[in-house]
Amino acid sequence: MSPSPFLPLQDLNAQIKLFKKGTILQNKGEVHLKAFYIKKGLVRSYTIDSKGKQHVFMFAPEEWIIGDIEAYQYEHPTELFIDCLEDTELIKLKIDHLDQDQLSHDQLKKNLRLLGRRVGLLQRRVLMLMSAPAGERYALFLKDYPLLPNRIPQYMIASYLGITPEALSKIRSQKT
Repeated sequence: MSPSPFLPLQDLNAQIKLFKKGTILQNKGEVHLKAFYIKKGLVRSYTIDSKGKQHVFMFAPEEWIIGDIEAYQYEHPTELFIDCLEDTELIKLKIDHLDQDQLSHDQLKKNLRLLGRRVGLLQRRVLMLMSAPAGERYALFLKDYPLLPNRIPQYMIASYLGITPEALSKIRSQKT
């Protein structure tokens, strides 16, 4: 696996840590300024509503960074739970490692391109959740995460799409 194009990890004296499937990396309400760079494995972030239902916000496969950026930006407790969906090797980062003062000009340019791409994906997802039929949302999921459908339980994909597992099953059966 190549080093992250997003961060100069070699400059951080970062240690890769192994976490077992099911490990919770972050609970809602924690106050810490960390993000996680996924070296190997799969992680998700999610919320739990007042009825106890989970709502998947994001999946983070290899070479993605995941964290609660809003909590960092506004210095308040985290809103997101983050857990490992597979045995995962990751690097815990302090959010200040993302500080532009520590990055070269080329690293900043790469970061801006990646950030722009991820913000664009998030914008497209929000717009699709507001207005697109479930089948189109699933097609977008497959485009954005082509290698993940066999790694994620169907109910989590359905949660990410804002539909029921039964609706997702119907969509999947129509595509085959």
